[in-house]
Amino acid sequence: MESKATLSLKDLDKNDPAHWDLVIKPHHNLFDLNLREIWRYRDLVWLFVRRDFAAQYKQTILGPVWHVIQPLLTTLIFLFLFGTVARIGTDGIEPILFYMSGITIWNYFSACLTTTSNTFISNANIFGKVYFPRLVLPVSVVISNIIRFGIQFGLLLVFMIVYAFKGVHISINFYWIFIPVLVVIMAGIGLGLGIIISSLTTKYRDMSLLLTFAIQLAMYITPVAYPLSFLKGKSYQWIVTINPLTSIVEAFRFCLFGKGTVTMQGMIYSISFMIASLVLGALLFNKVEKDFMDTV
Repeated sequence: MESKATLSLKDLDKNDPAHWDLVIKPHHNLFDLNLREIWRYRDLVWLFVRRDFAAQYKQTILGPVWHVIQPLLTTLIFLFLFGTVARIGTDGIEPILFYMSGITIWNYFSACLTTTSNTFISNANIFGKVYFPRLVLPVSVVISNIIRFGIQFGLLLVFMIVYAFKGVHISINFYWIFIPVLVVIMAGIGLGLGIIISSLTTKYRDMSLLLTFAIQLAMYITPVAYPLSFLKGKSYQWIVTINPLTSIVEAFRFCLFGKGTVTMQGMIYSISFMIASLVLGALLFNKVEKDFMDTV
């Protein structure tokens, strides 16, 4: 019988890189982001997406139904406060559809930002045990929240169909093809700001407390519960105008209903802000991930 050959470590040429599948090296350059590694770990991204979705509804009775209940309750509150009490117009859009559309796109941004901002703290136990590109986690958060957005957008479509049967003019036009683009821009801003805050939170835990207040404040300086046209001529209009989310929310409604205040300058500003936040966030993330285990 032919004996099996054994191979010892001494038989390997340690200087031959062909014997190694992966070589892990520390980053020496701040701009050494190695984004191609995220694509190589795409299976891990989908694994985290499934984990986030399953963990979110574990030990809950209604599960994903909460994604339907939340926008419905928020829409009713806005309808009472801004529609009945404050009597703020909705640019000729049915009030329920107006509020629900703003809530749908805002909820996606809010979920991306708040979840991504806890990347280092909530996953410190994983980071300390195994290597993988750290940006995989915030990217998976943005993708997993697409499911939530899809459920709420489907609910919005159901209400649009119901109102169409009631005689309200609802038309699917050419601008609908830009809705995915707006979602990507909103996701980019949420991801960029989220990883910036996540990088700062490793040393300054106050950022997580400040974020809760900032999210609530940001919703009211974004035309979610009122149209941008309502602020025309008012002295504080500039506060809402410089908000990069304003153009996206208005454009989202314009694509759906053909009504809203949308300008090319506003969209360019939002896209530029998204790019700047992503670049700055990636650089900060790359810098902090080297030694964040010492501070978390």
